[in-house]
Amino acid sequence: MSEHRHSSHPGIVKRLRRAEGHLRSVVAMIEAGKPCLDIAQQLHAVEKAVAQAKRTLIHDHLDHCLEETVGPLSRQKRETVSEFKEIAKYL
Repeated sequence: MSEHRHSSHPGIVKRLRRAEGHLRSVVAMIEAGKPCLDIAQQLHAVEKAVAQAKRTLIHDHLDHCLEETVGPLSRQKRETVSEFKEIAKYL
């Protein structure tokens, strides 16, 4: 498979590495017997970071890969893609 990179990928990697660090902290907190509220807050941060990374990746794919495949989009089709991107945040 060929190399596939976009300008958003370094930011996504940075966000996922941050989430990875938060996740390690959560495991350490559980092992140390920290309060459940503190653990839940850290888990929420991990979830949000991963969800944002996924959203960024999907939006980037729609912006670049879709247009590469089908060619330049008309204004109307671009609006349809924008609507799809908006609804995709609920996935």
